[in-house]
Amino acid sequence: MSYLRLKKSNCKNCYKCIRHCPVKSIRFSDGQANIVEDECILCGMCFVACPQNAKQIRNDVGKAKELIASGTPVYVSIAPSFVANYDGIGITALNHPLKKLGFAGAEETAEGAQLVTEQYEKLVADGEHKIIISSCCHTVNTLIQKYYPQALPYLAQVKSPMLAHGEILKKKYPGCHTVFIGPCLSKKAEADAYAGAIDCVLTFEELTGWLKEENIEVCPVSDNAGRSDRAKTRLYPTTSGILRSMNKDNPEYLYMAIDGVENCRNALRDIIDGNVGKCFIEMSACVNSCIGGPAMDKKHEGVIHERRAVDEFAGSGRFDTVELADMTKSLPFISMQKTMPGSKAIEEILRKMNKSDPSQELNCGSCGYDTCREKAVAILQGKADLTMCLPYLKEKAESFSDNIINNTPNGIMVLSEDLEVQQINKAAREIMNIKSLSDVMGCPVVRILDPVSYLEVMGTGENIHNKRTYLAEYGKYVEETIIYDKSYHIIMSIMRDITGEEISRAKREKNAAETIAVTDKVIEKQMRVVQEIASLLGETTAETKVALTKLKENLSNDEQ
Repeated sequence: MSYLRLKKSNCKNCYKCIRHCPVKSIRFSDGQANIVEDECILCGMCFVACPQNAKQIRNDVGKAKELIASGTPVYVSIAPSFVANYDGIGITALNHPLKKLGFAGAEETAEGAQLVTEQYEKLVADGEHKIIISSCCHTVNTLIQKYYPQALPYLAQVKSPMLAHGEILKKKYPGCHTVFIGPCLSKKAEADAYAGAIDCVLTFEELTGWLKEENIEVCPVSDNAGRSDRAKTRLYPTTSGILRSMNKDNPEYLYMAIDGVENCRNALRDIIDGNVGKCFIEMSACVNSCIGGPAMDKKHEGVIHERRAVDEFAGSGRFDTVELADMTKSLPFISMQKTMPGSKAIEEILRKMNKSDPSQELNCGSCGYDTCREKAVAILQGKADLTMCLPYLKEKAESFSDNIINNTPNGIMVLSEDLEVQQINKAAREIMNIKSLSDVMGCPVVRILDPVSYLEVMGTGENIHNKRTYLAEYGKYVEETIIYDKSYHIIMSIMRDITGEEISRAKREKNAAETIAVTDKVIEKQMRVVQEIASLLGETTAETKVALTKLKENLSNDEQ
């Protein structure tokens, strides 16, 4: 059964959830983070950490409404952390809005905690158990059941305050339904796993949303009646709250409180390794215990304020409560379908991540995993992929980019807004006769080029495209494009060396001019020749005419 769901549209491939997940029970597929349910301990850290609110806790308000609509009285077991969530509100004040929603009434889960405390005191008094770990936190229980089964003998086989109080309510009000309301996600799973005591679990966030939906306000009222029953078990939702509610009469035991999943894991490893003596350990998965729960309203006023609210509502007395015949709880080992790949397969994945040597295993944690090898295992288990490795992607991108930049025939130069050289490729260095990259990196561009065009682009915001420029100091002609990227605060120059083209063009123009000059000379000479021929032809024709005329006249005289 899914208690945490993913809003796919909001998941942005940021890996923040895997970084915060203490057991890495998240599978990434198509850039989306999906929870691996059989590995999850329901700590809710991914829900709290997600910057896009892509994780949703299963909403059971509809189920609670159905229970109320059935006509059977529905009683609320309210977690003692409610005084930290609803400022200035005691149990009497909270009953008013809950009854408006249709509940028959609300009583404190701390009443069930009274029976739990008594069971812990008996276990310590017996002295038969070297180490006793509290079993109130379902997430801690699940952590041990799944990941540290060697510590199961030390986990107290005692019902949680929620289960105990659910049974108390059903004993007090035969035939009723029960709804637990608290700051915890994992209580939904506990209620399902130990069916019968609690019929539905809501979080404080769900309750607050429901009250807003019905336009019902939670207002502070005189709560003297609620405060008169000052009970120590109201301290349960704070770190050391269980210990503060107990009589610690056995001097053989060391009493300690541990909160936060990582601290709990470290403690469990110490226990398994045999480094812990006789002690009673209060374990809470959430830092600051239940008042730091994932489903507290997100309007927290701060740990000190919330701790103070709990302390002020509690006291030194004890609840007079209904006794239960059986307070034991079964906490068996939970097997997970997890296969561990061999070292050869891990090494192959590391090689694909460009980590062929241990020195290349940076263990930076950017992917969410503590070590590169853990990441490799996750890849082999189908929970991660190569692209989640930031150094790998960066190296790949840089290699790809550098390969393109350094092999392009165009000169590329990148300047800062201060007109200092940030990058310059081989082609650009060849254009400007620069021997080494170090000769110009970080230097003002004025050392190698006239900065006027770059200043113009920065000033106008208008890029220059394919401007032909003669670099007199280098004897080169270039066609230059200058782009100003305001978002990255850089100026990029792309230069195409057209010196050869310009030389060829100049040669062509010279050849054309010379050809035209020669042609003009030939034409001029031809015209002279024509004119001379014409002149000679004119003289010859005239002489011929005179001769023929004379011949004609002679012939005519002879005939007479």
